[in-house]
Amino acid sequence: MARRKVCVVVNSRANYGRIKSVLRGIQNHPDLELQLIAGASALLYRFGKVVDIVRADGFEPVSTVYSILEGENPTTMAKSTGVGIMELATQFENLRPDIALTVADRFETMATAIAASYMNIPLAHTQGGEVTGNIDESVRHAITKLAHIHFPATDKSAENIIRMGEDPATVFMTGCPAIDLAAETDTRLPDDFFVSHGGVGSPVTPGKPYLVVLQHPVTTEFGSGLKQVRQTLEAVRRLKMPTIWLWPNVDAGSDDVSKGLREFRERERPDYIQFVRNFPPEEYIKVMANCACQIGNSSSAIREGSFLGTPAVNIGIRQSGREMAGNITTVDFDADRIEAAVRSQIAHGRYPSSHLYGDGRAGERITEHLATCQPNIIKRLNYV
Repeated sequence: MARRKVCVVVNSRANYGRIKSVLRGIQNHPDLELQLIAGASALLYRFGKVVDIVRADGFEPVSTVYSILEGENPTTMAKSTGVGIMELATQFENLRPDIALTVADRFETMATAIAASYMNIPLAHTQGGEVTGNIDESVRHAITKLAHIHFPATDKSAENIIRMGEDPATVFMTGCPAIDLAAETDTRLPDDFFVSHGGVGSPVTPGKPYLVVLQHPVTTEFGSGLKQVRQTLEAVRRLKMPTIWLWPNVDAGSDDVSKGLREFRERERPDYIQFVRNFPPEEYIKVMANCACQIGNSSSAIREGSFLGTPAVNIGIRQSGREMAGNITTVDFDADRIEAAVRSQIAHGRYPSSHLYGDGRAGERITEHLATCQPNIIKRLNYV
């Protein structure tokens, strides 16, 4: 009996961290064959060239898809999605997968969903049913309506998917695969950890309190990225704590956020910030697990951070409505409020580990469902 071919498209650093345990499960399952495509910002140096990390982890892509147009604005996001659809349609025609698996809610993910759906390839989707701000909210639910198999991360998300008219028999509450890495990673930091990861600025000293900042542009507030990041930079300047600051993703407005970081770096010459393009997934877990507080608008503080008990300050609307554990404090883009919230979180210290987004076994559950489910490409509204 031929193995079932599962095609997975890795598009970004976050995308890879949230699917790695599933890739490993597919690769090791006797009834499954992994077809890995690397594309979008995962191929680009300025976003960390995640494809190098993918290969170092033992996953060799069967193909690469370049689809990102320069500009980081709403027009290039739309056009990059179109390029992705065209390129992935060709790849799917050549690979002929039995199932395509896509992750979460990024615009590159939409390209995978559209191409697979129109080509009658059963589509599996992780992290559907969640509620947030930003364009990701619309994209996520659109993919849910295109998908034939659903792997939500929380009970509430599973309920939301069913309430959207999806057949309950196609909804498998597995938890989030990102938690798998958090559960299995040795979080101790070697003495040379931050020096070995390079970047620009002064390396943080392991064992001493430090901050982590990861702030992405908010696409539905395009044009506000520079003003927003300046507020966060001002709060960090006042705090004057050793800080790891990661570069933003490829979403519209990324150039504005990056411009703010470069202006600050050249003007202030801060000796307390280390700017880093990217960390491999397990290394990022270590960084989060040992920081005094995480700041920004990345969902990693909400997902992995809740499991690790990392104090975090979430800024703005990008994660608005998302289920959050007790480790999160949310504020607006205001330097005074950000500073006060960070000081409060540092004073609080670590939080109890939460299993809101999973218990560390999502990958094995998803893998088994991929091997045994019988997807039907004919979809109908199914209200119960």
